[in-house]
Amino acid sequence: MAAGATIHTFDVTLADVDRGVYESFPLRMARHPSETEAFMITRLLAYCLEYEEGIDFTEGIAAKDEPAVLVRDLTGAIVAWIEVGAPDASRLHLGSKQSGRVAVYTHRNPGPVAAAWAGKKIHRASEIPLYSFEPGFIDTLASALDRRNVATVSITERRLYVELGGVTAESDVTSQPAA
Repeated sequence: MAAGATIHTFDVTLADVDRGVYESFPLRMARHPSETEAFMITRLLAYCLEYEEGIDFTEGIAAKDEPAVLVRDLTGAIVAWIEVGAPDASRLHLGSKQSGRVAVYTHRNPGPVAAAWAGKKIHRASEIPLYSFEPGFIDTLASALDRRNVATVSITERRLYVELGGVTAESDVTSQPAA
């Protein structure tokens, strides 16, 4: 019998000074058995950094034709396609054609992630930002991950401050174009 997903809950307090977003909300995240803690933390942060009305998690790693996070408008149309990790160029191409905006958040070294897309067909590639964090930031937060979590996420001038389970970490959110 295959192992099922592990459910993690988060009580999130978000203060995004850069965008004027101040919210508190509960989140339930299913963690697939093959999903690393670092990937899950990056999914959580991508959700917070992109938070707006209509945002939702997809099936994550198990989703074949969807990103980790989607934003839909009231009609159901895809407004933003948010990938996590190191998606292949074909996923970015698909997302860019289906939505008005695409972004990628990675817990890996962004250089090799972007290099894998070089020379590949990606619709509007120059408009797709690849966001990354300082070395060790994601690992510090991943070490504090529990089944039930309280998270405080603050963003000011693209500097990210996170408290998770009593562990505090901070990082700049750096960006480079996909192409």
